Amino acid sequence: MSEPLPQPLLSDIDKLNDIEKRIVASFIRRERIARDHRAPPATFGARVADRVASFGGSWPFIFLAVGAIAAWIAFNLTTARPFDPYPYILLNLVLSCTAALQAPVIMMSQNRQSAHDRLAAERDYEVNTKAEIEIVALHTKLDEIREQKWMELIKLQEQQIALLTRLLEREESAHHGPET
Repeated sequence: MSEPLPQPLLSDIDKLNDIEKRIVASFIRRERIARDHRAPPATFGARVADRVASFGGSWPFIFLAVGAIAAWIAFNLTTARPFDPYPYILLNLVLSCTAALQAPVIMMSQNRQSAHDRLAAERDYEVNTKAEIEIVALHTKLDEIREQKWMELIKLQEQQIALLTRLLEREESAHHGPET
């Protein structure tokens, strides 16, 4: 049966934040703190945002965009009746609309990833802090065991010294014998 915690220790625990209280509670109850790191299933919109961000930040997208722009300009330069003559106002509109739509979608994906990273960092903090507490507890137990073993060794040494002293006294009394 464990003893109740001393009052100063309880007031120190009250000063901890929620994460630290959860860590201490799991340590006291000897529970695991590590949990599953997998993110919950993404919604359709989140999956689309992730795919757009993934493709929009890739070399194939850059090559495709440069190729499309080059084809647009080449077609309008070589055609007798261009649909978007120089200064390519329609091309600028298309590129602006693409950027305007792509930016918020990429931000949604980054926000989702950021939230996932924060959760993973919090879990890592919990696991590392509990591991640190466990290591301190192990050091304390090892120190107690070492102290106990030293006490046992000192008692054994005292017993040995007492035995040696008695042996020496017997030895001296046997050599001197009864004096006449």
